[in-house]
Amino acid sequence: MSAAALHQGHLAGHTRRQSDCAPQIRLRELTSADRFAQLALDLHDSGGIEETVEAVVEFALQALSCSHAGVALISGRPRRLEIPAVTDPLVAEIYKLQVDGGQGPLTESMRDHSVVRVEDTETDDRWPEWSAKVLELGVRSVLDVPLHTGGSVVGVLGLYSSRPGGFGPDEEAIAEILARHASVAVASARNEVNLAAAVDARKLVGQAMGILMERFDLDDERAFEVLRRYSQDNNRKLRDVAQELVDTRKLPR
Repeated sequence: MSAAALHQGHLAGHTRRQSDCAPQIRLRELTSADRFAQLALDLHDSGGIEETVEAVVEFALQALSCSHAGVALISGRPRRLEIPAVTDPLVAEIYKLQVDGGQGPLTESMRDHSVVRVEDTETDDRWPEWSAKVLELGVRSVLDVPLHTGGSVVGVLGLYSSRPGGFGPDEEAIAEILARHASVAVASARNEVNLAAAVDARKLVGQAMGILMERFDLDDERAFEVLRRYSQDNNRKLRDVAQELVDTRKLPR
C-alpha cells in the first residue's frame, strides 16, 4: 500500500465516519498473501509507533465494515493505556469509559488475550453501564482484537459500527490477521525506540566519563566506577547521573 493509497484511505475514512462504511474489499481479496505482504511492508516502513498504528487503523477502515477504528497500546511501568491512533474522538471516549470504569470488551480482551465481539450494545448485558453509554454515542456493535507478541498483550485493535451485528466471522478473521501484522510492527517499532534510547544513553555516559577523566586524571575504568557509585548511592539511573554531570560539569550531590 503506497503512501498515496493511505492518504486516499484517510480522506475516505472521514466520509465513512458519518455512516457505516460498506465492505469495499471482499474477503478472498483481503486474505491474499500479496495484500497482507504489502501491508507488512507498509508497517515496516512506518516512521515510528504512532505512524505504525495510524497505518493499521486506516487499513481497518478500508478493509472492514466499520464506522470507526482505533488502537490502544499498553506501555510503561506501572502499565498504562495509551491511545496513539483513532479515526474519531468518539473511539478515544469509548476507551476512556473502560479505563475509568474498569469494565468492557477492551478490558476483557486485554485480560484474557481473546477476541471480544459485541453484537448489539442495545441488548448486550455483560457490561450494562458501558453498553448504555456507548449506545448513546451511536455505536451498536464492537469488535476488540488483542495485539500480542508471545504471551504478552501489547494493545488492542478496536473496531466499531453504528449497525447492530456489524462484525461477523469474516470480519473477525480479517481483523485477527491485521492484528498479527500490527503486533509485530508495534513490537519492532518499540525495539527501535528502545535501541535508540540505549545508544543515546551510552553516548551520554561516555561524555560524562570523558569529563571525569580529564578533570581528575582518571582512566576509563575508574571514571565509570565513579559514575556507577554515584548512581547506586543516590538510587538514580546511571543515565540521569551522567546527564547532570554533562549539564553542570559537576558531580551530583
